[in-house]
Amino acid sequence: MQKIFKVSLLAVLSSLAVNSFASMAEVKVLEPQLNYQQLLTQRQVVDELLEQAVKIQNSPARVSNAGFTAKLPSNMERIADLLLEAYKLEPYRVDFLFGAANANIYNGNTDKAIELYQKVLDVAPDDVKAHTYLAAWNRFKGNQAEATKHLERLKQLSPESASKLEKVFAVIDKAVNQPITDKLETKLPAQSAIITLGYALNPDGSMHDILVQRLEKTLEIANQNPDALIIVTGGVPQNNKTEGDLMKQWLIEKGVDASRIYSDNYARSTVENALFSRYSLAKHKIKHAVLISSGSHVRRGQALFEIATQESGPQGLVIETVAALDKPLDELQKITEKDLLGIYRDSLKTMGLSMFNSGLLQD
Repeated sequence: MQKIFKVSLLAVLSSLAVNSFASMAEVKVLEPQLNYQQLLTQRQVVDELLEQAVKIQNSPARVSNAGFTAKLPSNMERIADLLLEAYKLEPYRVDFLFGAANANIYNGNTDKAIELYQKVLDVAPDDVKAHTYLAAWNRFKGNQAEATKHLERLKQLSPESASKLEKVFAVIDKAVNQPITDKLETKLPAQSAIITLGYALNPDGSMHDILVQRLEKTLEIANQNPDALIIVTGGVPQNNKTEGDLMKQWLIEKGVDASRIYSDNYARSTVENALFSRYSLAKHKIKHAVLISSGSHVRRGQALFEIATQESGPQGLVIETVAALDKPLDELQKITEKDLLGIYRDSLKTMGLSMFNSGLLQD
């Protein structure tokens, strides 16, 4: 009896083993191609590359003029190189490709950026974001056939995204063709606002002459329109001071009623000027706004505010611009390629396409 039991037990175990092997063969669980220590080391290398990119991104070094405040071109070039090194190690992480492409856009190297966006499609041919970027930057370059091809594909993949992008293109075209003026010819109607964009403070926390020039134009328009809400926006700290606070204080010292002024002290860029200030426009049910900045900056500001308010309202808002002249008025009528690139780049960011979105490395 004991022998029979042993034989039966062996038979059962053998059967279980066979079934187990059969089951394993059916599932075909994939084994790691590298040992654990290798994978850990690879992860550490990628993390280190991203940490280096973050340090470079957070560098306070900037280049500034009246129309543009930006990170140093050499820094953005280094970030692009680091992200491409990371991509070699992780070829499914197309966020590294997007980041490297956008860093090249920042430096004006649109051809290289287009090449990198195209590489994303080699991995994911139906990627909505890649088609969006390719439609936009080919349009910027004047490659109309390529731009149309990607826009049509976008309409198939995501009609909502395509519609949103076409609205952005319409806003860009309107801003680009808008004449630059340094005067407000008519009094603002009821429910109006004056929006003044900040400019990087000096290292000691004092206001740059460019910012004072914008405020002088603001005071002129504010005195012409004593019932208009005033929005001053800028929040990059220098010596524990922000543009928004200093701008508000300057206007108060010149006799403007403090109750008229909303100060945004958080925006670090023109994109954030628009994204953060739009809710004050919505809250006060503003119907008409005049945006004040330097002549080479007002087109971009107008485009970003129009794109931002498409999502939040107030619906039907009319935005016009008045320039504090940083160049002769005649010269400002023709937009430069650099200014146009800035409008395209920041318009895409305002519609929700982040520049960097890779773990530690974020916008």
